[in-house]
Amino acid sequence: MTRPSAKAKSAGGPKKGSRRKAADKSPPQESARELALAIAAAALEHKALNVEIIDVRGKVDYSDYVVVMSGRSDRQVNALSGNIEKELHEKLGARCIGIEGTPHGNWLLMDYGDVIVHIFHQDMRGYYDLESLWIDAARVDVGAD
Repeated sequence: MTRPSAKAKSAGGPKKGSRRKAADKSPPQESARELALAIAAAALEHKALNVEIIDVRGKVDYSDYVVVMSGRSDRQVNALSGNIEKELHEKLGARCIGIEGTPHGNWLLMDYGDVIVHIFHQDMRGYYDLESLWIDAARVDVGAD
């Protein structure tokens, strides 16, 4: 999201006669979906396994989307987290609010506000089976399998 320049602020915003197009400002749900898709793309680029985006709008009050993925080792789980955080910051300017579970690499959670990311070691994902919590929730196509 771009912020108005100091000049625009001091001038009182846009001048009369100028209009912002509706496409200039995405609704929050659309930006959350775009963020979830960007997370999935970054994860797939770095060889994450079984990437899934779950639409939890209306089912939970803390997030709109949950992105779940697996890594082959604790090192890969931690590397996925670092790569996702770096790419999202560089490409979208998105900042991770918090990360839990970093040192162990069995299950890592990243909080992006409207999008929560779970990165599991592939041996742990089935044990927790988070996807079954939202079995009736819609899935967003990540475009790769």
